[in-house]
Amino acid sequence: QVQPVESGGGLVQVGDSLRLSCTSSGRIFSSNVVGWFRQAPEKEREFVATITGNQLFTTYADSVRGRFTISRDNVNNMVYLQMDSLKPEDTAVYYCAAGLTYSISPSAYDHWGQGTQVTVSS
Repeated sequence: QVQPVESGGGLVQVGDSLRLSCTSSGRIFSSNVVGWFRQAPEKEREFVATITGNQLFTTYADSVRGRFTISRDNVNNMVYLQMDSLKPEDTAVYYCAAGLTYSISPSAYDHWGQGTQVTVSS
């Protein structure tokens, strides 16, 4: 069973950078598509970025393209989300999710982490 576990959230200032990490506490997920999603208070969960298992394909939400970079290290069973030029509107709980289908839809992902809070202060 793949069980994503996120880390790396925190409180930062506008314009700062932060790197989120995701690993699996269970079976390794090198063959899985891994996506990052986020949910702000009173808003629906939204897609941020996703990457295929072989790292050949990545997709980003328009709101983060050019500022965020998703990557993975399959040797060490890790997926990262590098977030640069952070804005207050990036404040949310960020979730890592694993699945078998390359998609921006949350419903395509079967395994979800507990989330890590990112707060960007102005």
